[in-house]
Parts: sequence; C-alpha cells; structure tokens
Amino acid sequence: MILFPAIDLKDGKCVRLKLGEMSEATVFNDDPVDQAQTFERQGFKYLHIVDLNGAFAGRPVNADAVSAILKATTMPVQLGGGIRDLATVETWLARGIRRVILGTAAVRDPDLVREACKSFPGRVAVGIDARGGKVAVEGWAETSELTAIDLARRFEDAGVAAIVYTDIDRDGVLTGLNLPATAELARAVSIPVVASGGLASIEDVKALLTPEYSILEGAITGRALYDGRIDPKEALELLAAA
Repeated sequence: MILFPAIDLKDGKCVRLKLGEMSEATVFNDDPVDQAQTFERQGFKYLHIVDLNGAFAGRPVNADAVSAILKATTMPVQLGGGIRDLATVETWLARGIRRVILGTAAVRDPDLVREACKSFPGRVAVGIDARGGKVAVEGWAETSELTAIDLARRFEDAGVAAIVYTDIDRDGVLTGLNLPATAELARAVSIPVVASGGLASIEDVKALLTPEYSILEGAITGRALYDGRIDPKEALELLAAA
C-alpha cells in the first residue's frame, strides 16, 4: 500500500482545490520544490503531481516547476495534467517522470493510451475522475455519460500500469475517501487502482489497510497533510507495519 503525497500546481505554486474548482484554490506553498523536499524528508517514497493549469489548457503549463522538483528530489514521480499526445508522454518520461497519467486523453483518444502503453510499458496510468459516478474531463470542467467502470474496462488489455480514481465530489473537502466505489472499480478490472479525493484523517489510512480495501494499490493525500490532520510519521509507520 502506497501513500502518495500530492502537489497540485497552479501558476507555479503548490495549491489545493475544493471540489475541483480553480477559483477555490488555496495556496499552501509558493515553492513547490520546498514542498517536495519536505515530503521526501518526512519519509514518503513516491510523489503525485498534477499540473492544474495544464489540465485546463490541454498542454503542460507548469513544466518548469515539475522539472525543478525532479532535479531536487529522488522520489519516483507520477504526473498528470495536460498530457494529451505521445510526444508529451515521451518528453516527460525522458525528463525523469516515472509514470504519466492520462485522463482526458483516455476518454477523447483511447488509441493514444494503447500506443503509449505499448511504447512505454509500465509507465502509463489512466486517471479516472468521476462526479456522481460519471467521468469528468478537461480539468473536471465537463462531465461525460461514461461510467468509471466502463472506461476502466476499455483498457483492460492495454497494459495500463494503474488507474488513479478520483471522486470529485469529495476532493479537497476532507470528507473521507469514497472507498466503496473505489474498491468496486478495483474488483471490476485487473488493473491496480489508486484512491484519490477526500482522504481526511489517519482513520482513512487505517481503513485502507483492512482486508476489504487492501485490494487497492494505494491512495493520494493532499489537504489533510497540508492542514496537519495526518501525521506523516504515524501514517507511514502504519503502512510499514502492514
């Protein structure tokens, strides 16, 4: 079980959104490199980064900040936001990103996902962001009629390394992960699933370690870390013990 601390980048700063709304951004650190180094010192082994501006623009926008983090830390990084073509996938992997996350592209251009997985085995994940059970795209600005499970099953044989599943209705509001829906998705496919959106306390971490939810690869935590609601040392010790 992996706990991924999250760095969401907006205008070069480390922020957290509320319910995916760019207008509801809280700046937690003006220096993303400092934040990444803090997470590394705390003992986290992996890092989750989202280029929020890029997700809306459809192309990388906070590339300088991401590159600076890669140079300043040694943690493997998974990155999403604004990755919509194979050239961008290749560029980020060449720069040192361990795993890219394709979200909007998975809906709009599923062939890109398949091609990327074939070209870069084990290094391509699919981001499925759902609002009311339906997949949202374009930085969560648009909701499709596709369900999360339907989308995931499209890539069952594509070689996708993982699915990052976010419940938008819980993102940034500290109401707890939607573990039942995430586990349902994980049971519906053979692809490893990472939970995201709403992780609020150490109780959520403990829940992840129960037999019912240990099927998941891990979870992403953001605001709860920044607000001090989760003690990194306690959380990582729980995971290590498990």
